[in-house]
Amino acid sequence: MDLTAEIGAEIGAKIEAEIEAAISESVAVKKRLLANGIGGQLVAMSETVAHSIAGGGKILLCGNGGSAGDAQHLAGEFLVRLRSTLNREALPALSLITDSSTLTACANDYGYDQIFARPLQALGRPGDVLLAITTSGNSANVLAALEVARDRGLVSLGFLGGDGGAALERCDQAIVVPSDDTNRIQESHIMLGHLLVHGVEELLLAQGFISAGGAP
Repeated sequence: MDLTAEIGAEIGAKIEAEIEAAISESVAVKKRLLANGIGGQLVAMSETVAHSIAGGGKILLCGNGGSAGDAQHLAGEFLVRLRSTLNREALPALSLITDSSTLTACANDYGYDQIFARPLQALGRPGDVLLAITTSGNSANVLAALEVARDRGLVSLGFLGGDGGAALERCDQAIVVPSDDTNRIQESHIMLGHLLVHGVEELLLAQGFISAGGAP
C-alpha cells in the first residue's frame, strides 16, 4: 500500500522536508565539530585509552537510554573489532549496563543514581578509563560514576552535548557536541566512538601491542 497516497501528498512532502532538514543539521553539527578541532581531541583521547590498555588497563563505559546502547555498541567494537579489514586481538572493554540483575538489584537497594557507581567501585582499577556518555551532561547516575572514577584513580572521558553540563568539569577529557538536539548529539556520539576505537587500534598497532591481519 502506498501510504503517502492514502494520507495525501501534502503530508508526504512535509515529512520529506523534515527528513532532509534533519540530515542537513546532522551534517552541520559534524562540521561544527571539525571547526572546534575534533581531530586533535580524539587523538588525545585515543592516546589515553591506548596507554591504559597497553599498561594492563581497560575501558569501562556507561550511559542511559540511547547512550546505553552506544556504550554497549562501543564495548563490542573494542572486544571484537571495528573494521573487517583488521583482524586483531581483543581489547578489554566493559559496558556497565548489560547486567540486568545487578542493575535492578542496585536500583532497588541503593537507588537508580548508583547503578553505574556501584559496579565501578568493584571493577574499576587505577589507570583504567571510564567513558561517560550523556547528551545533557547532567545524568545523576553518570555523575556519580564520574565521582567514583576520580576517587579510584581512573581517567574519565566524556562524550557530552549542549554546554557539557555538570559532567564537563568532572571529566579529564571531554568532547561536547555543539547541539541541544538529543538526536543530533547521539548521532555524533556514535561517530566519535567509532573514531575513538579506530584511533586506539592505530596507536596499539604502531606500538606493536596488537597485530594486523586480514579478515578471518
